[in-house]
Amino acid sequence: MESPGLSARRRLLIEAVVVVAAPASDQVAWLDKYDVPPDEIALGFDDAFPLVGRLADEGRLSREVLPLLRMIDEVFSEMSQVTDVDRWSREALATDAGWGRARQLAREVLTAEGEEMFPLPGIRLVR
Repeated sequence: MESPGLSARRRLLIEAVVVVAAPASDQVAWLDKYDVPPDEIALGFDDAFPLVGRLADEGRLSREVLPLLRMIDEVFSEMSQVTDVDRWSREALATDAGWGRARQLAREVLTAEGEEMFPLPGIRLVR
């Protein structure tokens, strides 16, 4: 029997990747629905990213997607180094090359893992 912890950790990662992979228009609608800024997309991924090594070690994630996940992390890290706040706007989701690169890599991860892109997951906010 599979441990609930294993399933929950994988789900957390896949849901974060689904949000990164979504078309910009769907990302904007998701942000509006939860009244959160665009950096929440990267922060959700950042929260889940530390799980990838363990998930791969446990056989819950294929090792072939590890480089793709690392590249997404690098894209968001590079975007954070730039002081141009326009990169973190709703408009930038559709126009910024970094967002486009992260989106493409995330789609490759989902395809390799046999996961669907939709629906975007719900989030619980603690305010």
